[in-house]
Amino acid sequence: MKLIYERSQAGRRAGTVPDPGLPVPEVPEGLGRSQPPRLPELAEPELVRHWTGLSQRNFGIDTGFYPLGSCTMKYNPRVNERVVGLPGFRDLHPYQEEEDCQGALELMWRLQEILAEIVGLHAVTLQPAAGSQGELTGLTLMRAYFADRGELDQRREIVIPDTAHGTNPASVAMAGYTLIKVQVDERGNIDVDDLRAKVGPQTAGLMLTNPSTLGLFEERITEIAAIFHDAGALLYYDGANLNAVCGISRPGDMGFDILHFNLHKTFSQPHGGGGPGAGSVAVRDIIEPYLPTPVVVRDGGTYRLDHERPKSIGRVRGFGGPFGVFVRAYAFIRMWGPGLREMSETAVLNANYLLARLRDAYELPYDRLCMHEFVLSARNLKREHGVTALDVAKRLMDHNFHPPTVYFPLVVPEAMMIEPTETEAVETLDEFCEAMLAIAVEAADDPQQLKDAPHSRPVSRPDEALAAKRLVVRHEFD
Repeated sequence: MKLIYERSQAGRRAGTVPDPGLPVPEVPEGLGRSQPPRLPELAEPELVRHWTGLSQRNFGIDTGFYPLGSCTMKYNPRVNERVVGLPGFRDLHPYQEEEDCQGALELMWRLQEILAEIVGLHAVTLQPAAGSQGELTGLTLMRAYFADRGELDQRREIVIPDTAHGTNPASVAMAGYTLIKVQVDERGNIDVDDLRAKVGPQTAGLMLTNPSTLGLFEERITEIAAIFHDAGALLYYDGANLNAVCGISRPGDMGFDILHFNLHKTFSQPHGGGGPGAGSVAVRDIIEPYLPTPVVVRDGGTYRLDHERPKSIGRVRGFGGPFGVFVRAYAFIRMWGPGLREMSETAVLNANYLLARLRDAYELPYDRLCMHEFVLSARNLKREHGVTALDVAKRLMDHNFHPPTVYFPLVVPEAMMIEPTETEAVETLDEFCEAMLAIAVEAADDPQQLKDAPHSRPVSRPDEALAAKRLVVRHEFD
């Protein structure tokens, strides 16, 4: 496929801008271009065909099964897009007066209340724009809490398990804490004996995903919570895997004090390609005074932004947050209503169905029922046939499936993390299983076929390390 610059022909236009009949202003000296920008020149049909061709090379949840572990690539109902496109939402401006956007403020307030109830905590801020920013916000709230108690200099350590999401250690470092790693045991749980030895008066808190990135529920979570609370520390819940427990169990009831949501994952927002997202944060009442301002509050029958929070950590982003994500999440939750539990139960059922069908063809590092996702290992294929998890992932593309997450979590060699979500039909799950089982057989019969995969994609196996080191961010005309 040619680049748009390679299709360009001098003098062609897709359209013309009407002459407004206004004088042309003088450009200040030193700011004017010496020559016109070298923009591609195409007629409208060629332009449309170019972008349509690019879109057809893309893969998304609308085109196929997307079992990317820990990313919750569920189907996004079209009604969400109709609701977010309503003029009263679509045409809002951040600087509108509060009395002119009561509907938007009411939606945000109601979403805060719903999210707090789902996770069993007391208050919510919608400001953070992504899960990673939610993490940093949560840890900043933790700092403010301990600073207010005069314990900030004492409590310098955050404990995370070695199955943590990659953003957790990065957030710990950015928040100015020291990272303390704790091991997992033979069942995939936190090693409580190792944990006890690492928690003390120097500990600020624990960052934990539950279920973990292994897709396993932490079996001793109440005991772990007691260890930290008895030491005066806090518990932070990474909500990346919240899709497994909605309506079933609540992090607040488990003992967590701070939590970030990934609204774009759990509550259905298109988020491939890096966004958009929303990392709303929920907190226990002892943390509420430090929430970012402004806070959406209700006064009788009206809604307003409350800036008068003297202990607040201040803004963490401009304006109120990614409003379009709020509308979609609110619509999604209201559609499920009290049936939100069924969403999570179906996600867990789908994951265990896949696990039961695939466990004999691949290694299962932790032999337990999983939650919404699970981790297999291609270690047996590598040992016996020289076939890696990457080979399996690339071959899946020839079967028109997006590969699962590979080589994460790091505690599992040749890891493949698979998350089907609740929106897939059993026929799709069966087709995926047949492809995975066929690949396992192929690894023994014709391993080179896997090593050369994919065979049917426009791009086969780019050198990812070289691509990261030598970025090409502009067209080389010469």
